[in-house]
Amino acid sequence: MSLPAATVGDVEQDELFTVNPDLANPPEPPEPVAARAERPVPPGSPLAVRMRPRTLDEVVGQQHLLGEGAPLRRLVEGAAPASVLLHGPPGTGKTTLANLVSTATGRRFVALSALSAGVKEVRGVIEEARRRRNYNAENTVLFIDEVHRFSKTQQDALLGAVEDRTVLLVAATTENPSFSVVSPLLSRSLVLQLRPLTDADIRDLIRRALVEERGLGGRIELTEEAEDHLVRLASGDARRALTALEAAADAAAATEHKVVDLATVESTVDKAAVRYDRDGDQHYDVISAFIKSIRGSDVDAALHYLARMIEAGEDPRFLARRLVVHASEDIGMADPTALQSAVAAAHAVQFIGMPEGRLALAQATVHLATAPKSNAVIAGIDAALADVRSGRIGTVPPHLRDGHYAGATKLGNAKGYQYPHDVPEGVLAQQYPPDELVGQDYYHPTQRGAERTLADRVPKLRRTIRDS
Repeated sequence: MSLPAATVGDVEQDELFTVNPDLANPPEPPEPVAARAERPVPPGSPLAVRMRPRTLDEVVGQQHLLGEGAPLRRLVEGAAPASVLLHGPPGTGKTTLANLVSTATGRRFVALSALSAGVKEVRGVIEEARRRRNYNAENTVLFIDEVHRFSKTQQDALLGAVEDRTVLLVAATTENPSFSVVSPLLSRSLVLQLRPLTDADIRDLIRRALVEERGLGGRIELTEEAEDHLVRLASGDARRALTALEAAADAAAATEHKVVDLATVESTVDKAAVRYDRDGDQHYDVISAFIKSIRGSDVDAALHYLARMIEAGEDPRFLARRLVVHASEDIGMADPTALQSAVAAAHAVQFIGMPEGRLALAQATVHLATAPKSNAVIAGIDAALADVRSGRIGTVPPHLRDGHYAGATKLGNAKGYQYPHDVPEGVLAQQYPPDELVGQDYYHPTQRGAERTLADRVPKLRRTIRDS
């Protein structure tokens, strides 16, 4: 029976393998763990494959899962064999960790991709794993990439083998498994979330690839600007960083240059470097230009600055927070839906991440830039805060005080309070502010957008409430 995508040892997940069910020809005994770990990777393999960590000490990032006593470290070290679901963005080490689990535990490693394997293939791998366990005492680690793409039927086919540990399942997904993996499989597995690699992690990986013999072996040098650009291009993805580095190194070698500069990286990845320091002046200058473009209703300039920040790797949550603030600060009641749009964009970014989150950020930016503008909300709250800070506070009028506790009546609390819903209009004459602030206006609606209706309504409300 010929089946797709299975491998032993350090492999690429898209390679093919053949399961041989012929019991008359049992497979050779598994290689010793040490031998498998030391097996050299073919020199023609991609840099990302050659630099794949061989031990836990070579893994960058994920320290929340790999610290002493952490669940993933215990699993890789073979102390706590359990099926796991690795949830995280691309290039964070899901395949690598699955390989390490296999190597550390001395198990055979089989990889399937949910993009190409079906129920028949899954059952074939399980049958082969059961046969090897029964006849050779050889256990199997089954790695399934993109497991969220498996149908419910395909996932259900794994349950029995996971339950009795015919296979030690290591499944990887870029989506939240709570929404994409069936509950029975979730309950049988340990769910571990991998985080994007930090800039420091990517930088360390690039520098290691430059000097290690299995990498580029010190044959080229990388300028500081080029390294910074590679780190930005990676966006937390180790594979992306090493692929771009290898392309730049090949381009330099073709011209017999030993130094890879920024121009070389830009030409090989066809992506210009964005001069943007997230901790320096560019950060503050560009976000300032972004907000002022929205405030000035220049939607095109606003989208330009948004694109610059996205391309430079700015934290999308920071961008979303600025949009939420701006929706109230410069639009407010001129378009009350602007705040809803900004908050929805913030939630979308948190829920789906990048790069898809750029769509929600762009939609909110277009909404805010084209909305009518009013700073009446921020002007109102700031004026009220100024009075409070200057000591204009006063006491709460007795009829507005809480009257629900014992003794409140004796203090005169709530006595004389008039319930607005008792009158047809829903508004009646009654003092609400402290004596010192009677007649003080804070909110001054404009004649722009939806606030135009409030510009007419608020004065009428004040006249009725103040009986003036």
